[in-house]
Amino acid sequence: MMSGGVDSSVAGALLKKQGFDVVGVYMKNWHSTNPEFAHLCPWEQDIRDAKAVAAKLQIPFKVWNFEKQYRNRVVKYFFNEYRAGRTPNPDVRCNSQIKFNEFYKKAMAEGTEYIASGHYARIVTSGRWQVAGGENASDHQSHITNHGLCQLLTGVDLTKDQSYFLWDIDKKVLQKILFPIGDLKKSEVRAIAKRLHLPVADKKDSQGICFIGPIDVRAYLETELPQKTGDVVTESGEKIGQHNGVWFYTQGQRKGASPGGGIPYYVVDKDVSTNILTVAPRASKRLFAKGLVANNLNWLVEKPNRLLSPTAKIQAVIRYHHAPVSASVTIKDDTAIVKLETSQRAVTPGQSIVFYSDDQLLGGGVIDSAVI
Repeated sequence: MMSGGVDSSVAGALLKKQGFDVVGVYMKNWHSTNPEFAHLCPWEQDIRDAKAVAAKLQIPFKVWNFEKQYRNRVVKYFFNEYRAGRTPNPDVRCNSQIKFNEFYKKAMAEGTEYIASGHYARIVTSGRWQVAGGENASDHQSHITNHGLCQLLTGVDLTKDQSYFLWDIDKKVLQKILFPIGDLKKSEVRAIAKRLHLPVADKKDSQGICFIGPIDVRAYLETELPQKTGDVVTESGEKIGQHNGVWFYTQGQRKGASPGGGIPYYVVDKDVSTNILTVAPRASKRLFAKGLVANNLNWLVEKPNRLLSPTAKIQAVIRYHHAPVSASVTIKDDTAIVKLETSQRAVTPGQSIVFYSDDQLLGGGVIDSAVI
């Protein structure tokens, strides 16, 4: 996958050097007819950049269109989750439903041996690296095996680690994925791009939601979700103001939750059925959870119950780049009951909780509710 950015470009360059027969493919996922948002995903420039890198590397280049699948599986999901009062993570959905699902299937149907991307994550299999990264890697045949269970690990550069977004992919697909830059730091990736004179060496990293870009989320939500006046109340039930729709707020949010002046308030609950937004001061116990319930579980390991034994040292991450917290996990069918060693602020329904053992990603789920 070539996005037109520096990470996927360097990934392609490294794979070619390691002896792979590489084909660059750009995924066209986003197109908006709304002039307010159409410019936010610069897909036309990204295609030109990806094509220029492919020409520099002397590899074939293709564009595959997944706009329909994106609308149905990511964009609709995004709005439906907010409409239901949850705060979704569309980047997780993008990986599980599009990149490592639809894209993967199309690539395999065309006879591809592996798919690769510029994610900062690592895959090991049978105790060995699936593919060696860096410019000094030797022929790939000595570094790859499809035998044994694959493990997904964090990227070496923890400031850029993207393993959190990969918990929901099918574990059977892992043996067909390559992450060539996973054992590199971002500074090393930039240095390689400059050394190879890639035309995107100085291109800024993309920001914002995976399928839109750096937007005002509320403004985008308002294109589909109606404004609906409701009451803002305190924990004791005192009415202190009004809002324009509970789906525009998220757990722990301050902005827009406080009446004019006075003590700042934070969102502690939102009831979609009554359209009531409940707020509390920063010190409120309702802002902190000692545990949570998660569903829609997916495991990248065999026999997760054994790995999640009471004596196991499991780390849980409740949102991207949030500090890991020690946790105990009990699995019941498709539900995980999670007890957190230390209470965490703003545990948010709809967000992902991801479980790690050291640097190995075990699996994850979608937060359903917090346990106060």
